Amino acid sequence: MHKSSSAHRASSALTFASSHRLAVGLYLIIAFLYWASLYLYIPTLPTYIQGKVNDLALVGVILSMYGLWQAVIRLPLGIAADWLGWRKPFIIFCLALSGLGAWLIAQADSPTQLLVGRAVTGLAAGTWVPLVAVFSSQFPAHEAVRATAILTLVSSLGRMSATSLTGSLNNWGGYSLAFFLATGVAGLAILLVLPAYEQRRPVVRPSLGSTGRLITRRDVLLPAVLAAVGQYADWGITFGFMPILAKQLGGTGATQSLMVSMHLGVIALGNLAASALVNRVSSQRLVYFGFGVVALGIGLAALAPSLAVLFVAQFCLGLGQGMNGPVLLGLSIRYVADAERTTAVGLHQSVYAVGMFAGPWLSGILAEAVGLRPMFGVTACACLLVGLFIASRLAARGGNQSV
Repeated sequence: MHKSSSAHRASSALTFASSHRLAVGLYLIIAFLYWASLYLYIPTLPTYIQGKVNDLALVGVILSMYGLWQAVIRLPLGIAADWLGWRKPFIIFCLALSGLGAWLIAQADSPTQLLVGRAVTGLAAGTWVPLVAVFSSQFPAHEAVRATAILTLVSSLGRMSATSLTGSLNNWGGYSLAFFLATGVAGLAILLVLPAYEQRRPVVRPSLGSTGRLITRRDVLLPAVLAAVGQYADWGITFGFMPILAKQLGGTGATQSLMVSMHLGVIALGNLAASALVNRVSSQRLVYFGFGVVALGIGLAALAPSLAVLFVAQFCLGLGQGMNGPVLLGLSIRYVADAERTTAVGLHQSVYAVGMFAGPWLSGILAEAVGLRPMFGVTACACLLVGLFIASRLAARGGNQSV
């Protein structure tokens, strides 16, 4: 009888380990496809919109909808997922929005239709909230940073792979092919979500008081603010004014595309470095290093005499951003109970999406006032000083520490 019981327990353990590995693998594939569906058309999206809208200011407004609406949706989505105790329905819904948004942009014939389509893809970016939470729930709490580093690495690979295909897709079938393929990729991801395992949790009604306490905890909020500073630099420089500087130095459209793809590839390298170092080096030191490298990259760009130096600058930006991303996300949820973890992820991503929206906007105002290269220099100094100051205040331990 004892032998039979031991054999049963061993069989159950093997079954659990197998299902756990399957769930982890499925969620990694889903994350890859999710980001691919959002980025397959990104490299040529501005020129696609410009072909339908002659006003560059309006082009900027349409593009900004992506950052705006994900900033709006992510925290409420996190609260709703924790309330329901089930994240998969929200993942499926947002993946459907990703496919719908791409299809709407492909079919759009007016600025309003383009704006609606891009806004829908911004709402679709809410998928990242429950996806991070459900993936990290597959790991022990003390491995939260490692789990987010692995997931962020896969997301970077998905974006890099998608953007590397855009030019070929445009050559094969015009602009619309990338959008339609993005819709199909989102559909495939939905099919893979259906069998992916998630342990249901009891329904927990959200409490305004507990939510307020969560979002004012220093260990939750400060990493999110740091992430916003990093996204400000990334979207204001890399996806904003770096291509303009590259053109001034003699770069072509192919050069600009190569710089974006390289940047995403180096972000993946930074994610990999973070996942390898997080158990050997303190998270705070990794954040210090990340912001130092980001500031170095922007400073090099401000002084760059050639495209070669600009590529080095872009490499530094990607490495720093790649290391900061998963570490800061992991720090935001490390000490948060599983019942509130999706809310914490939603807060983190809503806050850093503000940086995605503000980066191009404020950088443009500054560049108009003082010039392009001085704007790079000011941004480098500001990111370094603000980043290091806030990083010095990161909580060493968890708890209900208020800011």
